[in-house]
Amino acid sequence: MIMWLRSLLSNNADFEFSSVEVNNKRVGVLIIYSATNQPVMFEKVDYIRVGSYTKKLNEYPEIQAKLWDKLRNSKFEERSAKIDLSLSEALSLLDYNVYFDNADIPLPQDAKSIAHYLLEEDVLRKQDNGLYTITNLGAILFAKNLSAFSKLSRKAIRIVQYSDNSRLNMLKEDIVEKGYVVGFEGLMKYVEALIPASEVIISAKREKKSAYPMLAIREAVANALIHQDFAITGTDPVVEIFENRIEITNPGLPLVDIKRIIDNPPKSRNEKLAALMRRLGMCEELGTGWDKITITCEVHCLPAPKIDLYSDSTKVSLFSEKAFSNISPEDKMWACYLHACIKHVQGEYLTNSSLRKRFGLKDSSSGSISRLIKDAVQLGLVKPLEPDTAPRYMKYLPAWA
Repeated sequence: MIMWLRSLLSNNADFEFSSVEVNNKRVGVLIIYSATNQPVMFEKVDYIRVGSYTKKLNEYPEIQAKLWDKLRNSKFEERSAKIDLSLSEALSLLDYNVYFDNADIPLPQDAKSIAHYLLEEDVLRKQDNGLYTITNLGAILFAKNLSAFSKLSRKAIRIVQYSDNSRLNMLKEDIVEKGYVVGFEGLMKYVEALIPASEVIISAKREKKSAYPMLAIREAVANALIHQDFAITGTDPVVEIFENRIEITNPGLPLVDIKRIIDNPPKSRNEKLAALMRRLGMCEELGTGWDKITITCEVHCLPAPKIDLYSDSTKVSLFSEKAFSNISPEDKMWACYLHACIKHVQGEYLTNSSLRKRFGLKDSSSGSISRLIKDAVQLGLVKPLEPDTAPRYMKYLPAWA
């Protein structure tokens, strides 16, 4: 029955079957959650209840207009994750200690004082009947266990490790069931333990060197959590660890052109979530995340971080060390373009010397770099600052600058 029903309903239909005991008998319960972004359709037609009759929604244009307006203005963070809770019940589901620790606020001694702060942050809401609601914002960030919130359980972060560069042999798969703020530091430590590392001698001391800069991983994961589209159901943020790369995938597409992801003012479909995660130190200040990811990869002479867009998801790939000769022409071009963008926002310019340094190359490679820059100019990715300048003094900036 469930499969039949799902096949006839639109993809945004969100429901589940449960059961309760009433008078020593099991009673089946169909739980139907409110729609997001657009009305639920049955066989591609949306309906509305008028009195005791079911009517097609398009027969009532005024109601249809009001419904669409309400759905468009409804934000994920502001909707309810659990309602009709006593204060003790609500607090028992949240790890509020993490909020006070990260916000550097002394932990209040009584429940009402704790609730005061959580109400201010819209983590909790007080209902007219004196009970409490945990918002999606509160649950997704501070849940002790996301499985306690049926609509959010599929938004837990999944970590997968593979034995090589393919998905053929999976070594580990784990799910971080905690809210994003509660589980973030543990997630980072777990990922760091899984990624390859080597030992190097620094100042006569043997130290562990990770194959990937943790700052770049941290920012990429935080971006995936912050900018995901929660309206896309049945999928979760995923961190996949291969021998030669890490892939971080989230539901939804960016709200800005990926070619302008470094200089454009950032946009987030989850503004409250983004602001609170930044304020609690989970990620960098607004608009600096991709700068940090790109610069960190450049400092370590790693291939440029890559963004791939699919029909309803975004994948960011971070690569381990690779010889310049083994980097594909497409990836070299993308690295050249991002380098020009970074230099531009820093008030500087791309030069043959700066790009050689970015790839960790010697002066003898200036010819290869000149050809790479020339190709980037021909593809319309970068442009010379002053076209008539002698080649050895040429400076470049992004084509859009």
